[in-house]
Amino acid sequence: MYKKHKINEKLEIFSSLCFPYKSKSISSLRYQVTVGVGGNIGDMKRRMNHLFVKLQRESRVDILETSLILKNPPFGYLDQDDFFNSIVVLKTSMSPKVFLAYLLHLEKQYGRKRSFANAPRTLDLDILFFDNLSMNTERLTLPHPHWQERESVLIPLLGLTK
Repeated sequence: MYKKHKINEKLEIFSSLCFPYKSKSISSLRYQVTVGVGGNIGDMKRRMNHLFVKLQRESRVDILETSLILKNPPFGYLDQDDFFNSIVVLKTSMSPKVFLAYLLHLEKQYGRKRSFANAPRTLDLDILFFDNLSMNTERLTLPHPHWQERESVLIPLLGLTK
């Protein structure tokens, strides 16, 4: 069951048992990571709840908090359905490169196919922040470039408490 609230004619927010969520446990894992979650193919709210459960069962991560789910128009390639976006803050002891490989594996498990920039997708997992780390390699830039220019990141971030 989801509660829906319209922000304006283009934006809606949804809440469920998993979004937003705040853990009462303390994690002993090393790094705090903020992950952007999004997609626009299929039942995204259901997929996000499945992802939440999958992350809860993963021993290498502890979920600290999630945001509401934001439904927003696409950017870049505009001829596609609206996106559903959320934020998951978690702890892990994986290094940034290992964690990126883990997220790419999750995307693949959920049917992600990469065809062109800003294409429709079943699941998109982006590392927005990895502790206070800054890096710029061919495969990973931290913090995520242009995060501060995207409603799909900024609005869900506003509701986080950590």
